[in-house]
Amino acid sequence: MLWITVLSGAVRHGWTDLTSSFIETSMNATDDTVAGEDARHDGKNRASRPGAPSLASLGGWRALINNPGLILNTLRHGGAVGQDALGNRYFEERRPTRPDGRARRWVLYAGRARDASLVPPEWHAWLHFTTDAPLSDANRRPWQRPHEPNMTGTAFAYRPKGHDYAGGARPHVSADYEPWTPDA
Repeated sequence: MLWITVLSGAVRHGWTDLTSSFIETSMNATDDTVAGEDARHDGKNRASRPGAPSLASLGGWRALINNPGLILNTLRHGGAVGQDALGNRYFEERRPTRPDGRARRWVLYAGRARDASLVPPEWHAWLHFTTDAPLSDANRRPWQRPHEPNMTGTAFAYRPKGHDYAGGARPHVSADYEPWTPDA
């Protein structure tokens, strides 16, 4: 039934890209059911709204197949807020649905890794409602270092001198531990 609706909408409005018509028709049909058939297809593209993402901007069909719930929720409810230096994109609900009246906030990670340590402190504060807007780099102190994600389990992880994976041997020190021997 949905495909018939999509294809009839595509033919009626002259859409040539059926992938965008599928997303637009299905999203508009669920958003404007009260307004009627004419309001659903008023010619306004969801992706043309300010802050509204498109399927292509979220990673295309591959992202949709890998994480359908997140991508569809972002397309339907999300408004883009910003992007950090690592390429992570941050979104907020257009209409608040939380019981406390605040809009939900979430992040789409730039790579395939979904690790919370990839979120810089300024965006972490925004995600957890500590601030209303992400902190700017203008207020950064000279002693503050740039954000580094957790590198545990990678080739860039910290390894002290003498560690087997560091590729070296620690030199012997006179104050080193000497094991107990029963013969002594």
